Amino acid sequence: MLLRMYLRWAEKRGFKTEMIDYQEGEEAGIKSVTFNVKGEYAYGYLTAEVGVHRLVRISPFDAAKRRHTSFASVFVFPEIDEEVKVEINEKDLRIDTYRSSGRGGQHVNVTDSAVRITHLPTGIVAQCQNERSQHKNKDVAMKVLRARLYDLRLREQQERFDAMHDEKKEIAWGSQIRSYVFQPYRLIKDHRTKVEIGDVDRVMDGDIEPFIKAFLLSRRKNGGK
Repeated sequence: MLLRMYLRWAEKRGFKTEMIDYQEGEEAGIKSVTFNVKGEYAYGYLTAEVGVHRLVRISPFDAAKRRHTSFASVFVFPEIDEEVKVEINEKDLRIDTYRSSGRGGQHVNVTDSAVRITHLPTGIVAQCQNERSQHKNKDVAMKVLRARLYDLRLREQQERFDAMHDEKKEIAWGSQIRSYVFQPYRLIKDHRTKVEIGDVDRVMDGDIEPFIKAFLLSRRKNGGK
């Protein structure tokens, strides 16, 4: 549901999206998904979406029609310009290949072309199964890894700054930034800005501009934090 929401938002803004990795859940839904959003200020807008998102609804997988609460984490990383150097020691990498599966791309095949790269010092993992060849998948995965390592450095710097002010709130389960409630009432609420929208269908169809705008204005008011 979140994936569709973001893809529809990007489409309405005229942004281009590209699926990099898609891992289906064991029973239903998505275990994890990584995709690119290309457009002017795309990264800046989407930073408003980083955090835990909470969904409350009658589960379609529950025969008793009971209300269930689900959580999903959203992370946003900037695409690194080729001129930005992120040093990666080959000895710090573990590279695994596996068979592509799921709906990751139109060229999914039965060979071990998918690539998963683990940066051992940080535990950061980047993977790609969308390209035809193992070589291309490795290139894309390395690009994603560089972006995540660069983002890690930026966040470490920000954390040191926040520690001085003792105002940083940890992003963790139970500290959601937004709730999507379908039952027993219909309401989407951003817990950071208190913006509420009752037209749930409109939001799930990609109209998240009010949430993004309110968050960015609030962050600017608070000095960019």
